[in-house]
Amino acid sequence: MALGKAPADIVFLNAKLFCPFDCKWDLCDFAVSDGIVIGKGDYSGREEIDLEGARVIPGLIDSHVHIESSLLTPSEYGRLVIPHGTTTVIADPHEIANVAGSAGIEYMLAEARKTELNIEYMVPSCVPATPADMGGALIGPEDIRRFSGRRHILGLGEMMNYPGVISGQDDVYEKLEIFDIIGGHCPGLTGKELNAYVMQGIGSEHECTNISGAREKLKAGMHIFMREGSTEKNLKALAPLIDEITVSRCSFATDDRHADMLYNSGHIDDCIRKAIDYGIRPELAYRMATLSASDRFHLYDRGAVSPGRRADFCIIDDSDKFEVRKTYVGGKEFTDPGHTPPGRIKYDFNLRVPEKSGMRIKGAGTAKVISIVEGEILTKRLDIKLDGDFVPDLENDILKAVVCDRYRGGGFGTGLVKGFGLKRGAIASSVSHDCHNVVAVGTSDEEIIEAIRCVASGRGGMAAACGERSAVLPFECGGIMSDLPYESVVDELARINELVEKMTSLKDPFMYLSFLALTVIPELRITDRGLFDVSSFSDVPVFD
Repeated sequence: MALGKAPADIVFLNAKLFCPFDCKWDLCDFAVSDGIVIGKGDYSGREEIDLEGARVIPGLIDSHVHIESSLLTPSEYGRLVIPHGTTTVIADPHEIANVAGSAGIEYMLAEARKTELNIEYMVPSCVPATPADMGGALIGPEDIRRFSGRRHILGLGEMMNYPGVISGQDDVYEKLEIFDIIGGHCPGLTGKELNAYVMQGIGSEHECTNISGAREKLKAGMHIFMREGSTEKNLKALAPLIDEITVSRCSFATDDRHADMLYNSGHIDDCIRKAIDYGIRPELAYRMATLSASDRFHLYDRGAVSPGRRADFCIIDDSDKFEVRKTYVGGKEFTDPGHTPPGRIKYDFNLRVPEKSGMRIKGAGTAKVISIVEGEILTKRLDIKLDGDFVPDLENDILKAVVCDRYRGGGFGTGLVKGFGLKRGAIASSVSHDCHNVVAVGTSDEEIIEAIRCVASGRGGMAAACGERSAVLPFECGGIMSDLPYESVVDELARINELVEKMTSLKDPFMYLSFLALTVIPELRITDRGLFDVSSFSDVPVFD
């Protein structure tokens, strides 16, 4: 067929085709058989489709994403992102792994077979994220080794335990030896410690938040994933890194995007639009979204519309807006198959709702307060003089934060947080990276308790409580994903957000809430044990 001696299945005529190898456009025909590109040029086929000069680019690739963070199962995630031009995602299922262990990874592999989206997985490397933050499971080197060689398993997921890497921790090094492709996660690491980290074969980073850090990691040999999620928006700051040379070492990642953001703003297509707005030449942005990503993961069967590669591509409009008109997977135009009910997964949910008597912030003097940073998942430590009896302090936006153990019916920890801007009410969620305990923030103990109770009623979910009103979206799959169609999830999120918008002006407060307990990102966090200082990697009291 490639020689033209036998007809192809389909010939696409008159395409203005983007070639990511030289970042130029070719007006050409191309042939496809059995879902594979046969070649470009003058071919005959059993079927011909005239594209009439439409612009065609390879299928878009997300270099790093947690599908669970969309609040959708893999099949619904595919239904939502494929129309945006995405044909491949590199997913790290460490959210469900923290809930259900190896069974959670198997669940995501099985559910991925229900979608035309090509989902490739990285095996979670840090479950739990830290030894003290035990969620619902533990995944050790032997558990990881069992996934080696499996179809749709590419490598080891983000190595968040960078202290364990640079200190030579034995079990960490056992994990690093299993796969050749290893994802990184080392916010703020620099100098000799960065050298020691990269030296172990860790080849990518998605935690860069400024150009100097990104450039240092690029020069150290890391592939940079420019992240643009619901909360973590780093693309604008990192855009100046891209030129004709560095583009081969950079790609896009969404990391964490709720279903409503995917629905309203898009996926990698949204990253491309923003990259162009931030000064990246369109052709370089297309390269980042296709070939740069596939090369990083040695996926040489995609990333370009060229001989021997998957016929995954999308047709875009002729304007500068970058709108995807159609998506083809394996040479076939994607048509929405409709909702496929997901399978169920067994998980522990044994939460003891706090009592008001135990929620008091005891003490007075200089308190350590978590300060959220808009557009980042980083937090800052503030030292503020106050009296625990006068919290919440709405005038100064200092609220109470609570994290409840949801696995063993244990206790809960309390701390102080600034930046949510709540004037009334409370919000709570069982999506709480990475252990996924139940986390809540509010302006009164009564409303915090009510929001937590709403989450508990569905064995996991997202809830808001304000006076006599409450709204909740249950998460039936592991307490972190809904089993509803994505359209219903978007509608339910809108209903909750309608209530929350009357409580605060902060955009995406639930996403900020979900990162309050993430103890591998500086500086201060809150766990079911209480306040945690990432710099000292230890539990600390609220008051000095």
